[in-house]
Amino acid sequence: MSQPAALKPRILSFMLSRPGRRFSLREIRKGFGKPARETVLDALRELIQERKILRLHKNHYVLAKAASVVCGVVQGHPDGFGFLVPEQKGMEDIYLSRREMRRVMHGDRVLVRLEKKRREGSQGHVVEVLERGQRRLVGVVRSDGDRTLLVPMDPRVAPAIPLTAPGPLPAGQVAAVEMTRYGSGYTPPEARLQRLLGSPDDPEVQAQAVIFRYGWPEDFSAETRREAERHGTAVDPAHLHGRQDLRALTTFTVDGETARDFDDAVSIERTAGQGYRLYVSIADVAHYVPRGSVLDGEAYARGTSVYFPDRALPMLPPALSNGICSLKPGADRLARTALLELDRKGEVERTELFRSVVRSSARLTYTEVGRILVDREPSVIGKYPELIEPLRAMEGLTHLLMDRRRTRGSLDFELPETEILLDDHNMPTDIRRAERTIAHRIIEESMIAANEAVAGYLRQRKFPCVYRVHEGPDEDTLDAIGPFLSTLGYRLHRGDEKVSSTEIQRILEACRGKPEERVLNRMLLRSMKQAAYDPENTGHFGLASNAYLHFTSPIRRYPDLVVHRLLDQAISGPRLDPRTREELAAYLREAADHGSRRERLAMEAERDMVDLKKAQFMTDKIGQVHTGVITDLTAFGFFVELDRWFVEGLVNLRSLEDDFYRYYETAHLIKGQNHGRAFRMGDAVTVRVVRVKVFQGEIDFELAQP
Repeated sequence: MSQPAALKPRILSFMLSRPGRRFSLREIRKGFGKPARETVLDALRELIQERKILRLHKNHYVLAKAASVVCGVVQGHPDGFGFLVPEQKGMEDIYLSRREMRRVMHGDRVLVRLEKKRREGSQGHVVEVLERGQRRLVGVVRSDGDRTLLVPMDPRVAPAIPLTAPGPLPAGQVAAVEMTRYGSGYTPPEARLQRLLGSPDDPEVQAQAVIFRYGWPEDFSAETRREAERHGTAVDPAHLHGRQDLRALTTFTVDGETARDFDDAVSIERTAGQGYRLYVSIADVAHYVPRGSVLDGEAYARGTSVYFPDRALPMLPPALSNGICSLKPGADRLARTALLELDRKGEVERTELFRSVVRSSARLTYTEVGRILVDREPSVIGKYPELIEPLRAMEGLTHLLMDRRRTRGSLDFELPETEILLDDHNMPTDIRRAERTIAHRIIEESMIAANEAVAGYLRQRKFPCVYRVHEGPDEDTLDAIGPFLSTLGYRLHRGDEKVSSTEIQRILEACRGKPEERVLNRMLLRSMKQAAYDPENTGHFGLASNAYLHFTSPIRRYPDLVVHRLLDQAISGPRLDPRTREELAAYLREAADHGSRRERLAMEAERDMVDLKKAQFMTDKIGQVHTGVITDLTAFGFFVELDRWFVEGLVNLRSLEDDFYRYYETAHLIKGQNHGRAFRMGDAVTVRVVRVKVFQGEIDFELAQP
């Protein structure tokens, strides 16, 4: 048993001796003869994840049950009251009165003490604010006598917030502000102007509002840019020493049409035994970004690149991401290569990892590869004659790798991504489902194979690492969706109360091509927990992998850069002494947690920008009638995805005037109480576009048929 695991029951026993009391980290360590700080923190983290204790402000801890408090996130209402959405599964939302909401804001993570039962549910009192959800806001300037107010774009945040500015501000303009004071029972919140963005009808202002809200920097410091530019635009010949020369290999990149950075390239050779020799070469970013440098500090702070439909906010300055680290055609580039030798069945027989120098032969797009392998267009084939055989070999290997992953239980959800076409002014002209072809599969399978090879290498040597982990689905969620699956003729077989990835894969295969495929794919995906970075290898459920990590994108993901450095240490560095290993473990825990947080933030920002573009696209379509499919049900309405465009909107239950409709969560059903009309996920409906809220990225529909 590990030290943290052995310490957990002792900590619980110690805290139970005085239930309801808040303990500092120092008090907890003192109670056990001062064990190592990191060991105690690891034990406390696990207890928090298990919902047995809660972490309070200033590193204090309390028993979750004994404290009679609930931890959750505040959901505000435009009318001033709110609810706490508990983190604990299965708990009902807790009502927060207008008085309680004066101290908190929408999105805050707080502790609430249950005070009394209302007829509609529980009511709570805010005990402590653990984490503020609103630090940067965007809203419209309003004058109120001699006061300047900000009316937040999201009405759940607050009706209006007093605004401090160096001078008078034009009413009706969009302002970006930072919170300087949060409200209490006696004083209102207050914000300070950061910059005036412009007219709320300007699409660029709308985009800038999303970027500001998430606090993502659009530029790099002068020192960071200088450090990046010092590396020049061509590889220094002195840096080729000790690297394998792969420049004679036919190497190519495959990316989307709008990609600017090319950090992964592939090469392939057939072996005498009808097997394959696959080279996955990744830009050697670690060579140019040493740990502790100014470049490294800014890359760590960002954690990841962010990709919007009309722009990218890179993790590294363009001199690196689009320059010396980008595997451009015809240019020598430093790389880190994973060489995988596979037999005729796609089984990896040998892996070799080494530093290399590569020269890409061509920059292909997914569309071009599809035209070569699927459409067999002579014009495209004639453009790349030297790549036809390698591409066909890649296609054959890809099918083998896909079959092997499918056999072991790897999940393959058929949920298309959004493809947004823009005009010269970055306004959307079409929104459709992105096509996923064999070209995408070739790169996906190659990258997965390389990531697993590196993870296996580091795991075998028991070298500390940042893994990409993915827990199995939430059991409570599976219990909730079980009855709905049964109504469609599907059943999840669960052994020992847990479901295997093979079982979920069986249902995905069974519904493929059927009307319910889209709904089931979405529902099963939502039952999954989010993948994260972790120094402890707990496996990857979705890929059915015993060891997985991210190695293939160090230009745009900081954890990949960490893996490259660890690989250098594992291959050529001296054996780690116990103290160095402990220090490295502490750093990797911090880097993994930070990487996971930044990734989630980037995903939220990207999702909000896509929603914004969809809202911009629909602004001139109010009044139009379209067919669609119900994709989700809630207590306040149901969401409909249009057939014509890959756009989703809400039909609010209040707009259904022919009956009083209620949401039956366990049955996954919205039903009228008088006439019995019902709405289920997957139902086809006809809707009218009635309202678009651009800044919120929200689109409202009404049923076009009674």
